Amino acid sequence: MLDYLPRVSDELLKLKIESKGAVLIEGAKWCGKTTSALQFAKSVLFMQQPENKAQNILMADISPKTLLAGENPRLIDEWQLAPKLWDAVRFEVDQRHAFGQFILTGSGEISLKDLFSGNKELVGKSDIDASKLAFLACRGGWPMSVKLTGLSALLQARDYVDSVAESELSLADNTRRDEYRLRQFLRSYARLVGSQAGAPQIQRDISANAEVSDKTVYEYLRVLKGIFVIEDAPAWNPNLRSKAAIRSADTRYFVDPSIGAASLGLGPEDLLADLNTFGFIFENLCIRDLRIYAEALDGSVFHYRDSNNLECDAVIHLRNGKYGLIETKLGGDKLIEEGAATLKKLESKLDTDRMNKPSFLMVLTGVGNYAFRRSDGVYVVPIGALGN
Repeated sequence: MLDYLPRVSDELLKLKIESKGAVLIEGAKWCGKTTSALQFAKSVLFMQQPENKAQNILMADISPKTLLAGENPRLIDEWQLAPKLWDAVRFEVDQRHAFGQFILTGSGEISLKDLFSGNKELVGKSDIDASKLAFLACRGGWPMSVKLTGLSALLQARDYVDSVAESELSLADNTRRDEYRLRQFLRSYARLVGSQAGAPQIQRDISANAEVSDKTVYEYLRVLKGIFVIEDAPAWNPNLRSKAAIRSADTRYFVDPSIGAASLGLGPEDLLADLNTFGFIFENLCIRDLRIYAEALDGSVFHYRDSNNLECDAVIHLRNGKYGLIETKLGGDKLIEEGAATLKKLESKLDTDRMNKPSFLMVLTGVGNYAFRRSDGVYVVPIGALGN
C-alpha cells in the first residue's frame, strides 16, 4: 500500500471536522477525496462496494439510521447512490449536538461518455437552483455574456434578437423584410418550442397579431436556419415492435434558449412566475447542451413521437449504433415519475432483435442537488451535474 502524502487541504478538513457536525467533500472521481477522508475517519461505509451496494441502497430507503451507526467521524463514501442519506445525516447531526460526526464524499459530474460505455456507478452534484436556472436560460451561452452578471449578462440575447429583426435577416440574402412581422414570427416560434408545429400552425399563431402569408413563413424558416437562429431536431425512426406510425416532423428549437426568452420579452423572474413557459425554455436549454455533448461523441440529437402520442424529448444516437433516451423535466417527484414512465414505455416498444438496446434512460431535470440511478434503472440527473 502506498504511503499517504499529506495535502494542503488536510488542515482545512481537520478544522472543519472539529467545528462541524458533518463535512461534505466533493470533487471529480479519483481526485483523492476518499483517501483524504480516510485519514480522519474512525469508521467507513463504502456505498459502492459491489457485494453490499444493493443492500446498502435498500437499507437507505428502509432504515437509513442503520447505515449511520459506527464510530465517529463516520465516512460515507459516494453517498449520492442513496440520496435519502443526506436528510438522515442532517437529522442525526441535529439530534446529537456534537461535532465531527460524519464525513460524506461524492463525485461532481455525470459523463455521457461513461453512460454510453456502460458505467453504471455514476454520481454527480449540481448547485443550480430554480432562480439560477432561470437566469442561465435567459442569459444563454453567448461567449461574452458568460463572464458577466445581472442585467449586463442578459443584454446580449436581447441585442441579438433586435439585430436579427432589424437587419441580420435582411442582410442574409439581401431581401428587405418587415421588422414587425419578423418579431411576431420569433414570438410565435418561441411559443411553439418543443412542438412539431408546421408552417401553417406558425402562420395561424402569427395571424392573431399580423397578416403574413405561408410563403413568408417558409422563407423565415429557411433563412433563420441558414443564419443559425433556429435549429430543429429531426425525428428519430427506430425499429418498433408495435404498428404505431412514427411522426416525421421536425421539433422546433432555437440554437440557444435565450433567443426564445428574449423573443418573448421574458426575464428570469417571468420564467419563475410561469412554469409552463419555463418548462419549454428549459427543454430548449437541454437540447442545446445535449447537442454539444453528442457532437463530441460523434452523435446527433433526435426527437421521438408516434401516432399514439408517445413522445420522448431527446434521443442521442451515436454513429456506432448506441443510443440513449432522455426526458426533460423541470423537477418534482411527479414530473420525474412521468418522465421515467415514458422512457420505460418507449423502451418496451423498441424491437431490440433488430437494433441495440438503449445504453441508458435518463430524466434530465432543471433542479435537484444530486444525480442518482433509480431502482428501475432510470437515471435522474440535474442539468448542472451533466457533462461530456
